[in-house]
Amino acid sequence: MTYKVDPAADRQYIEEFRRQPIGHHSPGLMRLLTVMRQDPSGRQVILICRKPFREWVLGEMPASRADPIAIESGPVFTSREEAEWEVFRRRWQKLTGEAINLPYRE
Repeated sequence: MTYKVDPAADRQYIEEFRRQPIGHHSPGLMRLLTVMRQDPSGRQVILICRKPFREWVLGEMPASRADPIAIESGPVFTSREEAEWEVFRRRWQKLTGEAINLPYRE
């Protein structure tokens, strides 16, 4: 049985991810991230490092892996954590239809 995202129950993990997008996560957040990383259409928002340890942008995997990755020109992130937060926000919206209107950190 595949776990499905339940916005009401899983919303509690948003703040946990925002506080620490990289590193150890609770079992509940790990379960949510596993679902968020799988897209049956094959079209997945991904993180692309343009300059090691300094610059990241977002892209989208194509449905057919023979096609090129679509790379966004902006925004350009200077923090991997901030870029990971944007990937999380976009995947959450795609799965739930809900926008997360919170910056990476306040």
